[in-house]
Amino acid sequence: MKKGIHPDFRKVVFMDTNSGFKFLTGSTKVTNETIEWEDGNSYPLIKVEISSDTHPFYTGVQKFTDKGGRVDRFLQKYKMKENN
Repeated sequence: MKKGIHPDFRKVVFMDTNSGFKFLTGSTKVTNETIEWEDGNSYPLIKVEISSDTHPFYTGVQKFTDKGGRVDRFLQKYKMKENN
């Protein structure tokens, strides 16, 4: 490998800002913040909005924002009743 062209790969802590969940992994991301980890060492801290701790795919909790299909929304918008 050529020297001086690759980013610095090091251990960093990622923290989920919603739940406070933290994990230590390797990354090339750069940040000015640091945090003391469980082993007593200080590592760069990268804050993320979503992680495996809060993502619906991993938690099994999903929120559906779409209420009804196109027809239901149309009928509601124009205050019409569905003929059944």
